[in-house]
Amino acid sequence: MTRAPLIGLTLDIEPGGPQDFSRWPYHALRQHYFDAIRNAGGLPVGLPHEPDLAQAYMERLDGLVVTGGAFDPDPALYGEAPHPQTTLKPGRTDAELAYIAAARRLTLPVLGICGGMQLMAIAWGGTLHQHLPDHAPGPIAHEQPNPRDEAGHDVILVPGSRLAHYTGCTTMRVNSSHHQGVRDPGGLLVSARAPDGLIEAIEAPGTDNDTGNGIFYLGVQWHPEFAIDPGDARLLAGFIDAARHATPQDRRA
Repeated sequence: MTRAPLIGLTLDIEPGGPQDFSRWPYHALRQHYFDAIRNAGGLPVGLPHEPDLAQAYMERLDGLVVTGGAFDPDPALYGEAPHPQTTLKPGRTDAELAYIAAARRLTLPVLGICGGMQLMAIAWGGTLHQHLPDHAPGPIAHEQPNPRDEAGHDVILVPGSRLAHYTGCTTMRVNSSHHQGVRDPGGLLVSARAPDGLIEAIEAPGTDNDTGNGIFYLGVQWHPEFAIDPGDARLLAGFIDAARHATPQDRRA
């Protein structure tokens, strides 16, 4: 019997305190992420902030999800000073970059969600808009006022992209909870945009999108773990399928 692919999920970290869950620092992540991976056929595993152990972890895993959170990647990574609205968690960013690099060395599937997509772009030489109200003022609220388990706006998928292949969609309804966005995807390709032109999904080049063969390195600005659009479940299923076929047979048996 083929085992479920082991999928690493990057965790957030909080400092703790007398009125918090713990008095000491602790890792945390919304249950939605774990449920979504399990429902898609994977076995989720939380990853601590240990850059030195990233290679060892990824050698035992079949795929990586770089999750989102209420923080921003350090703009020094793409040659800029911090915006006043930028909030850093350098320990988390260092660990996530190490996990991304290890996954790339091992040619394992990587799915980035929200801030995870932004960090994937940076890892491929891209840059960010540090505060979208400064760059994209308009009718679309990228930090939507309605609940996060509801759609905030549409995205338009690029025909022929890996994202379009897996979701079977030309447009999707997505939630939106970010104040930063990808300005330049670096060596990645744009696979979806919001109606105002903001990049909403990116992916690695060099993929046969008719068959799905090739590296699965894909990031989305929204949160597919909320399953707002039918394409979300298909995207996650495609990721798990890629993880199932990305590792040697003796590791999957």
